[in-house]
Amino acid sequence: MFEVGKFRAKTCSGISRRSFLKISASASLALGATTSADIARAARESKAKSVIILWLWGAPSHLDMFDPKPNAPSEYRGPFAPISTRTPGLQVSELLPRLAQRSDRYALIRSMVSSNGGHPGAGTVGLTGFEEIPEPVKPNFGSIVSKHRGSDGNLPPFFYIGRGIPRDLPRRIKGYGGGVLGPAYDPFLVFCSDTGKVDMPTLKLLDGLSPDRITNRKQLLGNLDGTSHELDNLGIADWDRTRQSAYDLLTQPMAREAFDLTRESNQVREMYGQTTFGQSCLLARRLVEAKVPYIQVNWSEYVESITPGADFGWDTHIYNFELLQDRHCPIFDRVFSALLDDLHDRGLSESTLVVAMGEFGRTPRINNRAARDHWKDCYFSVWAGAGVRPGQVIGQSDKHGEHPITDPITPLMAGTTIAELAGVDAQARAELEVLDGGSVIHALF
Repeated sequence: MFEVGKFRAKTCSGISRRSFLKISASASLALGATTSADIARAARESKAKSVIILWLWGAPSHLDMFDPKPNAPSEYRGPFAPISTRTPGLQVSELLPRLAQRSDRYALIRSMVSSNGGHPGAGTVGLTGFEEIPEPVKPNFGSIVSKHRGSDGNLPPFFYIGRGIPRDLPRRIKGYGGGVLGPAYDPFLVFCSDTGKVDMPTLKLLDGLSPDRITNRKQLLGNLDGTSHELDNLGIADWDRTRQSAYDLLTQPMAREAFDLTRESNQVREMYGQTTFGQSCLLARRLVEAKVPYIQVNWSEYVESITPGADFGWDTHIYNFELLQDRHCPIFDRVFSALLDDLHDRGLSESTLVVAMGEFGRTPRINNRAARDHWKDCYFSVWAGAGVRPGQVIGQSDKHGEHPITDPITPLMAGTTIAELAGVDAQARAELEVLDGGSVIHALF
């Protein structure tokens, strides 16, 4: 550990040689002056050239997926049987047969804990490592990577793929973006439908500007000529960085190609499945190939599973077992398996970190509606690629899945590990004043 002012930071193995350098020697980075040389160096020094976060918004049940308790009383264990995996001694739910056969490609953590049991608050904790209150809100892990790694000039460095910013019905997560780093480091939002049609809500600012209508530079210029008065009225100089990135990427044919899923074979698209989550993960893989540093795929915009207007999140206060059996787990099992296979087959596994997690777990004791409620005291996360040692289980919960009986692992630790693998080392975290007090999950490596 070392200190810069009151900021504490930890490395993977104590104090690194770089930590002894005078902070004045890197003042330009601390002030956010990122050059092309800085971007190239940060990318070279990172194990994870890209990070994909599969954000399972609404909180999936750990007992019914990755931490079954077949010997627990019936009011805990649920109806699903455990099945063996490729990892000796590891069992998962029968709802995850494909992932059971791929346990040699990921590491499983069973001892996650959160400090917050409500969706928006826990969402902020899960994506920043800190509570929303006291303010100011801390930055999303993706915003930290975005600021440190920058962009290669073709695409924004931080993407959200989903229908909108994750929320429950009243309000959205506060920790979705730049936080104290500023809105310049908010994610660029893209929506991908179940048929692979890509929509960029940011571009709705101007009529006629969309990936479908802009097919070449000449047409782009014609569209811009036709909307010049709109640009003048809006004040293009006042656009925030996200909107400017949207405008810029449409001028880059190679950048636009990343969003064209029709370039994929029918076999590959079918492998991911005709679901919003499936095609979104395929888009995430294409963004990895386009060298985007950080991509978060949101399972849903809303946590609610079947509330009118919602979009089938993991918040299964009712019909938990029916939804997991008939919809959620079959989709997740297929898509996550496809993503692992696809990255492996394309030689991208070692340079891409994939993490699947929600904001907390669900009550081990089944509620009086034959479902499960919120449970912050024990849940799971799944890690693959970028040097993570696969085929292992980290942490253990008690006989009912209520609490870890090993050292708990927090979202702050998860975020610190993600940042470390993405090249944001202890010195960089200190300079940015982010992830204060966080430590790396050493057992993953």
